[in-house]
Amino acid sequence: MDNYSLRLFLTLSENLHFGRTSQLCNISPSALSRQIQRIEDELGQKLFERDNRMVTLTPAGVRFAEYASKVSDLWKEMSEELIDDKTVLKGELSLYCSVTACYSILPSILVKFRKRYPSIHINLKTGDASMAVANVQEGRADIAIAAKPDKLASSISFREITETPLIFIVPAANWAYSDVPADEIPWARVPMILPERELARRRIDAWFRLRDIRPNVYAQVAGNEAILAMVNLGLGAGVIPELVFDKRPFEVNVKPIQVDPPLPPYSVGICVQQRRLNSPLIKAFWQSVR
Repeated sequence: MDNYSLRLFLTLSENLHFGRTSQLCNISPSALSRQIQRIEDELGQKLFERDNRMVTLTPAGVRFAEYASKVSDLWKEMSEELIDDKTVLKGELSLYCSVTACYSILPSILVKFRKRYPSIHINLKTGDASMAVANVQEGRADIAIAAKPDKLASSISFREITETPLIFIVPAANWAYSDVPADEIPWARVPMILPERELARRRIDAWFRLRDIRPNVYAQVAGNEAILAMVNLGLGAGVIPELVFDKRPFEVNVKPIQVDPPLPPYSVGICVQQRRLNSPLIKAFWQSVR
């Protein structure tokens, strides 16, 4: 059992899909199945339950995933520590960010980074922005582009890239309150499309409490892009970072409105585990961001 096999297993344990895992790892599904079978034979335990519809980890698979994750992290840290000042930096960094960050923040960083460190491969994972810090804390990503939490764990280092306000957005046409001044909108009756958790939701909930309003929550969704799309469909009002609205990749029939008091802005930057800042690869990326 080698490090490559462990990485295949870990990728499959995250995706729980042989076809998707084979694409991500650039290996045929049959070869992936043989690798997993080899690990199971070596352990004498079945690690996955599979049928025509789904793949799930067995109890032994869950335990082995914890072991494989620790071994993979130790291998990565050791290989990075062996790099000296005269060695051309090469290897892989896993980076997590939202779709919006992919096309609004990441390009300018990667252009400079790739020019200086062409042998470092970036393994990019996208998902809900609210899960960015957790992905770093739990070791699923080396680096994340994230909004800085109100309370940042002492184990996490954060470097700001930009700041963006949180704004209310409403349908630009055929909205029930289009002719109502912003300070007179009956927010208790307005259908609201809100993030389901984390920083943005806490700030929105605090804003409504300050005004002694119980919001009429129409939908709770993961991802700012989903909020923008639902408001565009005329399903209600929403709250997103201004950066998401300004850098939207598609045209929308949506407009921002001013509210009083305004919501506190986001500080957006990169975060890493503090103990891993000594890694030459992570340190190189960290120092590339200004």
